[in-house]
Amino acid sequence: MSVLTRDEAQTRARLLSVQRYAIDLDLTTGGDDTFTSRTAIHFTAHTAGDTFVELKPAVLRSVSLDGTPLDPEALDENRLALSLTEGPHELRVDADMAYSRTGEGLHRFTDPVDGETYTYTQLFMDDVQRVYAAFDQPDLKAVFDLTVRAPDGWTVLANGITTPQEDGRWTAATTPLISTYLVAVAAGPWHSVTTEHAGLPFGLHCRRSLAPHLDADADELFEVTRHCYDRYHEKFDEPYPFDSYDQAFVPEFNAGAMENPGLVTFRDEFVYRSAVTDTERQTRAMVIAHEMAHMWFGDLVTLQWWDDIWLNESFAEYMGYHTLNEAAQQASSGTLPAWSSTDTWVYFGITRKSWGYDADQRPSTHPVAPPADAVPDTASAMLNFDGISYAKGASALRQLVAWLGQKDFLAGINTHFARHKFANATLADFIDSLARATDRDVHAWAEQWLRTTGVDTLTPTVEETDGAWHLTVTRQGERPHRLTVGAYDHAPGHGNTLVPREHIDIDVPQDETTVRPGRRPALLVLNDQDLTYAKVRLDATSTETALRSLSGIPDALTRAVLWNSLRDMVRDGELEPAAYLETARAHLTEEADLAIVQGVLAFAAAHITDRYLTPIERPAALALLSDLTRDLIRRTEDGTNPGLRLIAVRHFIDAATQPDTIRGWLEEGHVPGGPALDPELRWRILTRLAVLGATDDRDIAAHLTADPSATGEEGAARCRAALPTPAAKEAAWNAMFHGDTLSNYLLTATAQGFWQPEQEELLRPYTARYYQDAPPLADRRGPAIADAVGRHAFPGPVDTDALHQGEAALTRTDLLPALRRKLTDQVDDLRRALHVRGRTTS
Repeated sequence: MSVLTRDEAQTRARLLSVQRYAIDLDLTTGGDDTFTSRTAIHFTAHTAGDTFVELKPAVLRSVSLDGTPLDPEALDENRLALSLTEGPHELRVDADMAYSRTGEGLHRFTDPVDGETYTYTQLFMDDVQRVYAAFDQPDLKAVFDLTVRAPDGWTVLANGITTPQEDGRWTAATTPLISTYLVAVAAGPWHSVTTEHAGLPFGLHCRRSLAPHLDADADELFEVTRHCYDRYHEKFDEPYPFDSYDQAFVPEFNAGAMENPGLVTFRDEFVYRSAVTDTERQTRAMVIAHEMAHMWFGDLVTLQWWDDIWLNESFAEYMGYHTLNEAAQQASSGTLPAWSSTDTWVYFGITRKSWGYDADQRPSTHPVAPPADAVPDTASAMLNFDGISYAKGASALRQLVAWLGQKDFLAGINTHFARHKFANATLADFIDSLARATDRDVHAWAEQWLRTTGVDTLTPTVEETDGAWHLTVTRQGERPHRLTVGAYDHAPGHGNTLVPREHIDIDVPQDETTVRPGRRPALLVLNDQDLTYAKVRLDATSTETALRSLSGIPDALTRAVLWNSLRDMVRDGELEPAAYLETARAHLTEEADLAIVQGVLAFAAAHITDRYLTPIERPAALALLSDLTRDLIRRTEDGTNPGLRLIAVRHFIDAATQPDTIRGWLEEGHVPGGPALDPELRWRILTRLAVLGATDDRDIAAHLTADPSATGEEGAARCRAALPTPAAKEAAWNAMFHGDTLSNYLLTATAQGFWQPEQEELLRPYTARYYQDAPPLADRRGPAIADAVGRHAFPGPVDTDALHQGEAALTRTDLLPALRRKLTDQVDDLRRALHVRGRTTS
């Protein structure tokens, strides 16, 4: 298929403007494979000229331009050429389109619990063309009239309020001007919960088999939604621009959520079937806040071209965390709701920010706002939806607010909305809007922060002379930083407890050296409030204090900054992985913030034990994690911290090297003292038993019979792929790479089970097979599957032979861009793991 280039989009935007789409979808034809799509596009050519319309049909029945038939055979891949005279035109297209099983286009899913079928659109980037014919670029906005014919008993949701008509047809209210990729439909026998707020209908929707779980959380979900809606109306002068606000939790969704105006779609794992922690509820709330922010950043004002995706994602990321953090700060005394019970910036720092740091140190890094020639087409644009566009961009905005001030920042945002509402904008437009609100040189700031790559490193040097101490901050990098330095002393008579002496606000490079009276503090923390984006190092005294007294630091955000510093030191080969594990062993049993506990354990498991330690070193590390999580389980026996207990139980299961304890839990149906085993914990235990060779296909089948849900099917696929037998591995491999029938979720689950560090010798031959089989699979099944195969099915062995095979694969010129990006990142991570192990030869 041809991808749209920036030059082509600019040429087409100069040639024509689009007024209206009338889209008619019939979901009652074509059975399980196809649906009917009829589109009428009303547009104007400013001059005579040639252009094209995009579509990817299964069958193109007819096309007419101004009533004159065009030859359907003229469709060239996904483009139909048009020769236009100056003036208004109407293009009509009648086609059959294929349902998707990969989360692209119009995805179709049949629930194994009750046999009910659901469909929903995901039209991002160029998947519009899988559903309706379009001039598919973000700066050709139009209004949309949508009609959908659905089977009896179905409800149709769309961007605007929908109304049922005769013969199973539903009509949606005409949209305001929006981009083609933001059109949304979700059709099926939805279970719905509705309410009204600020005069608008609000709705929550999920498949019927999840109805009890949605009902249990509906009050919480509406509370978060109302809070975000009200907070954004306090911040933004422009009111919410659409006629309703529906949130649909849909199956097999590739992203966390999608900001379709008026109809946000979420992955339905956010309808919790099993126990979750308050941190996970807070994460769900943040996603709700993120997607609602998009109603302004992305939907009301849309990027002009895909080089400015940060204008969508960085802002929504920043506003989501900022808005939820305000909920905790502004709440009155009393018990806070679970979704706002802790500082959201702690979770951002320990989880999201590390995503940005990792992405920014790989060969695939790019500026937050890359230059135009770096995003020449839609295929290259898709690769930039990563930790840089989300986490680094949000971090840059947080630094901008610290430097600019909240008042001027919001003034610039509101100017931006007023100037570009229902239209498109660029980085230059946004910076100009900010410049109207401040005397600061925001253009220079943008060049330094948004047009550059890499992570700065800030290193302190401390000297004591004549009753004073001198702090010098050395910067490796080029960006200016406004940050806070925290100075801490030991609390007399309180063991490892630290108390803050003072917080010093500095600008780097202007304030490289700071002089303060008295003895030097026991601990100095650069970037104490985590307001800037940089790796921070500790001086020798502070490192010793942190390793010994980390849990004695009073503020969770400070502890998160220090844990991130230790994490970076491990990744850079400056701190032994074992020292990180010992620090976790010493301090996590005293840690009160669940986001920190989860983040540290996740890094310890996924990176240190699975990648950074040798097979000889790994058993001792797993034993340490087992001891640590067992201590956490004992600490929570009184039932006062179920979230911490749940985290500990999960990680105890994952670290198990012997099956007896966890098999006993599975047979008893509960952990002694709680919790009872819900579906998530059952499948987690069974997966670990499969890895250890302590279960078999008969046992897996029995558990699937007990839990015949979609997540049950995924759990069974994960378990079967994890079995340590040649037959199980071969069956899983064939299903992933040669069957072409697995949905996106089932392929991911199979890949997650396949590669296990305990099975390295059994799996070693599959490394070479991966590089043979992954490229043709990506070519056959497209970017979503390419992403999944590159992310989850990448070979597990950590050795120089695996590295050399990966490097050789990257010399190929025929890799699908989505697969190439994932392989580039994975090979670099493998190289880093070998460096940490001390096995590199360079």
